[in-house]
Amino acid sequence: MSSQSLSHVQKSFLKYQHILVFIAPLLFLVSVFTMAPTPSGAGMEYWLQYWWLFPVFLTGATIVNTVGISGSALFVPFLIFIFPIFAHPLDSSTLVKVGLISEAFGLSSSAVAFIQYGLVDRRLALTLVGGSIPFVVGGALLSFVIPDVVFHALLGIALLAASYLLFTADLGHEDHGSSDSDHAAATDGGVSASLPNDPGKLGPAGVNTADDGTVTRVDRDGDDYTYTRGGYLRRFANYSVGGMFQGLAGFGIGELGIISMLGTKVPVRVAIGTNHIVVALTAILASLVHVFGGGLVGGHSLSLATTPWNMVVFTVPATVLGGQIAPYVSNALETSVIKNFVGVLFAVISVALFLMALGI
Repeated sequence: MSSQSLSHVQKSFLKYQHILVFIAPLLFLVSVFTMAPTPSGAGMEYWLQYWWLFPVFLTGATIVNTVGISGSALFVPFLIFIFPIFAHPLDSSTLVKVGLISEAFGLSSSAVAFIQYGLVDRRLALTLVGGSIPFVVGGALLSFVIPDVVFHALLGIALLAASYLLFTADLGHEDHGSSDSDHAAATDGGVSASLPNDPGKLGPAGVNTADDGTVTRVDRDGDDYTYTRGGYLRRFANYSVGGMFQGLAGFGIGELGIISMLGTKVPVRVAIGTNHIVVALTAILASLVHVFGGGLVGGHSLSLATTPWNMVVFTVPATVLGGQIAPYVSNALETSVIKNFVGVLFAVISVALFLMALGI
């Protein structure tokens, strides 16, 4: 396929991404209703049992996607502490699996929305994903053999670290420049003398990489951002540790990743958008390992039949919708407000997890 045809396909996809993104969960629901192994005699009562999860996961997905962190950082604690009050306790493997499946759809939805906004550095994102793959797989396989008490303690450590990092990170909206027709930005890696005129966007959008490595990115509102892709070693250190927790608990790579990108001077909105790609792809990978990988390490094997499908039929559409809402919330609100709220919430949840690990 020629580069011109590929560019046309890409622009068409972004133009109609709202329709295409919502087709994905629809296909997922159809496949679940028709092919997923469910309890014998499962009827309408079975499928509607957890309808109340939709507003909960919609709210959670909007919050985490606005800040650019992993959805499971909220979903997993919710399933540990709140869900049993209204339903029944879930074992650690099942709750991580539900969180990861929901997160994978929600973050993929939000990632596409941020791409449409022109706020994703795809070259940087793919490099980070490639480096974190072995750590995500290793963490996911480790989850099959560690006891629940250790699992809860590690969750507490991850959330406490995430809370500290969120409080110390500057996620406020930085000042942007206003783009004009003199910018030499084009599609990723391009060298066009003018901005691409994409009718699917609200304004000019594109990116140009200079010979010295300086990146000039223009979003669809016409705001521009200048940075470099330097600092790979620092980001690799954060994403490797975060990848282990991502595979183990369903979150971690987003929290540590956003901090490392801000520490290497990537503009905050670009960092948030790019982080969505990394977290979405690693969540999909971790979900696959959690579903099929138990037998590889001699741990318990999770068959598709153990997945609570009557939960994910509500959590998946909710996270997809929340992912589409997030870029608009991020653009309208001060990110620091949501960041501080999530930081306090993480701190409270981590204390509760430590108490649970101690048997108190």
